[in-house]
Amino acid sequence: MISKKVEDNLQKSSWIRAMFEQGMQLKKQFGEENVFDFSLGNPDPEPSEGILATMESLVRVPGIHKYMSNAGFQDVREKVAEHASNESQVEVTANHVVMVNGAAGGLNVVLKSILNPGDEVIVIAPYFSEYKFYTENHGGVVVPVPAQAGSFNLDVEAIKNAITDKTKAIILNSPNNPTGTVYDEKTLNDLSNVLDGVGHAVYVISDEPYAKIVYDGVCVPAILKIFKNSIVINSFSKSLALPGERIGFCIVSPNCEDVNLLLQAMIFANRTLGFVNAPSLMQRVIAEHLDEVVGLEEYKAKRDALYDVLVDAGFECRKPEGAFYMFPKSPIPDDSEFAKEALKYNIVLVGGTGFGYPGYLRLSYCISMDTIVNSRKAFKELMKKYR
Repeated sequence: MISKKVEDNLQKSSWIRAMFEQGMQLKKQFGEENVFDFSLGNPDPEPSEGILATMESLVRVPGIHKYMSNAGFQDVREKVAEHASNESQVEVTANHVVMVNGAAGGLNVVLKSILNPGDEVIVIAPYFSEYKFYTENHGGVVVPVPAQAGSFNLDVEAIKNAITDKTKAIILNSPNNPTGTVYDEKTLNDLSNVLDGVGHAVYVISDEPYAKIVYDGVCVPAILKIFKNSIVINSFSKSLALPGERIGFCIVSPNCEDVNLLLQAMIFANRTLGFVNAPSLMQRVIAEHLDEVVGLEEYKAKRDALYDVLVDAGFECRKPEGAFYMFPKSPIPDDSEFAKEALKYNIVLVGGTGFGYPGYLRLSYCISMDTIVNSRKAFKELMKKYR
């Protein structure tokens, strides 16, 4: 028999994949060009020619495939630290950087390092559903706090009211999955003031895989500059279109309490969780492409096109500032029921309930422009029933 906890979680975590599988069945039945699948956030651009050339130039370098420090190559960490220092205006050194197996690996490393059984982790709803499982992996308890209605910005007062003596961390995700919202600097400073008044350290864990995918001149505020006890986690899955390579980093603020002990714990967790170290070749590759973003203009064009399709069909929808998701309001309260109805029109999307925010829908637009454009008629037909 498998673990009872894992068995229970299998039932809770199958909703995105279930919709994806439904989409696969529809494609077999009606042809891929006649199905409008918005279910998965899998970057559709290929890595740039420059990235591929870097891979080819490094793959035969002697020693590149050997073990290194569990924290990663020293020279790569130095480059990441210099880049982060320039962006945040906080002096970061290589000793504050741990290279990890993507943002998911980084989150597990951090949570393993800080959580005791029963410690609470605040997440902002709607939130990436895996946060719950990552937290529970290490004995923690997720405490969802709803974002502000409409804007999906942080509700600082609600966060303040949710903090207890068991609160160990807050996970922020900006630009946000699933809303595309970028939390503004004033609101983040207000939250920092709240945390300064708490009687114990509360870590701010900033999950930033979409930090470079932003539109219309929007800037993502520097978390390291705003919060004393902050840990930034990033990956190159989205910005460089490398989700399968599992490469990212964690940066611990030099101002964190017990910063050196925390870093030692993270390096230990990186090893003992079984990652051992981040992929060696990919560490070298990303170090040469830290400023690059793949597909940004295409994502913006797809955002604008999908927003136009949805609004034209009659959805209430906020245009996102970043990432590659749209989060319109469901025309009926039961978002799961609406998602099932959409399948009848060959539209595959995911209900907001799975993100801790019922009554909404998540659509990923990292898909072909043809799919977005050709979905217009299907969305209009679907929404006739609800107008």
